Amino acid sequence: MNPVRVLLADDEHLIRGALAALLALEDDLLVVAEAASGPEALAMARTHRPDVAVLDLQMPGADGVSVATSLRSELPDCKVMIVTSHGRPGHLKRALAVGVRAFAPKTVSAQRLAELIRTVHAGGRYVDPELAADAISAGDSPLTAREAEVLELAGDGAPIAEIAERAHLSPGTVRNYLSSATTKLGAENRHTAVRLARERGWV
Repeated sequence: MNPVRVLLADDEHLIRGALAALLALEDDLLVVAEAASGPEALAMARTHRPDVAVLDLQMPGADGVSVATSLRSELPDCKVMIVTSHGRPGHLKRALAVGVRAFAPKTVSAQRLAELIRTVHAGGRYVDPELAADAISAGDSPLTAREAEVLELAGDGAPIAEIAERAHLSPGTVRNYLSSATTKLGAENRHTAVRLARERGWV
């Protein structure tokens, strides 16, 4: 029986290396590629065509949900799961909306991660119960996926030009998204909008 081919993408080299080493101990799993950024994860997936892609939620270049969106259209047979150290309800909803099969905290053990990879490969799903409960209580977000993404990038006070570069958008488009998100949330400025969206678990 052929092993499940796995792509690991995480910008923290120590975590990625440790996971790769631990998964290598599983006879039925084979780590075929590792990546440290969103664009690299996509490039590796195109080259190695993994069965399952294990993506960190927040990576340089493109977040896990954006990578999952691209993989869904380019490599529909590749199943995606996301691991994160700071999953908010908004992230979970965005991930599920683009076909992510599993959403788990980074606190899961390597053995549990191996089980989840097998579950996802077999067509199953998994969502961390705590994250699922938070998502249900947060209610539906009025923000589009792009508005939420741009608002989150604005969360650390980054200037428009930097947000535009990180989101691969023009500065004018970023301003439009921020303006729209701020209006929808009834906030007086983007900083208040970020706070409100975070409090409600939408970003």
